[in-house]
Amino acid sequence: MWACLASGILAPMVLRFPTWILSLLLIGGLPLGIPATSAAQVIKSGPPACPGVALTFDLCPVKKGSGYDKPLMEFLIQHRIPSTFFMSGKWAAKHEEDVRHLLGIEFFEIGTHGEVHAHLPMHDAAEQRAEILLPVTMLHERYAHTATLFRPPYGEYNDVTIDVVKALGLRFIQWNIESGDPDPTLSADQILSRIEQRAKPGSIVVLHANGKGKQTRAVIEQLTTDVLPRKGLRPMTISDLLNCAPPAP
Repeated sequence: MWACLASGILAPMVLRFPTWILSLLLIGGLPLGIPATSAAQVIKSGPPACPGVALTFDLCPVKKGSGYDKPLMEFLIQHRIPSTFFMSGKWAAKHEEDVRHLLGIEFFEIGTHGEVHAHLPMHDAAEQRAEILLPVTMLHERYAHTATLFRPPYGEYNDVTIDVVKALGLRFIQWNIESGDPDPTLSADQILSRIEQRAKPGSIVVLHANGKGKQTRAVIEQLTTDVLPRKGLRPMTISDLLNCAPPAP
């Protein structure tokens, strides 16, 4: 799994939450106004008749570097490319100005990616709930933003994760195209070819905007100006992709 595997945080991260937080979270003591859903479907793609592709970017915490791919962000903003970002709580805590900036971009969508980027299947229900809910709570309380999209760190989950996400009323977003952009051995052409071969209507692509994808900005430029238009596809946010209606005949 490439999602954040090359972020410099390879060892399992230990969740250390105070007992009172775990107890409060376990009994649902932090209401956010998010309606509960009847099922937590793991979403890996959108409608196959939709002429769109969701470009999604994980914002995982990093040990070295700024943790923010400014050239990539500037390109996305300058060219008004709809994008969805999944930010971890630990990343957001170190990038408050960037969080506010991203939340203010009308064609961007912000979801969450766990608190400390933990391996969720290694933890019990209370710990998983804390890892998932804390960044949602932070965005709600500090930025008045209701995040409804969740992507598990490393793309890892188990039945407990699905149950917790269901109880929280979040949309569980995965992907069906791994770009491999954190891999330092892959060139921009190799990453682009990987995406081009798999891209089809309704695809969800996982990339990174935390600076660990050295080729990501070059890949996005070619993808959005050449590859997707040539295939009759256009970038969309996750929500727009999932609500997309097929083109009229």
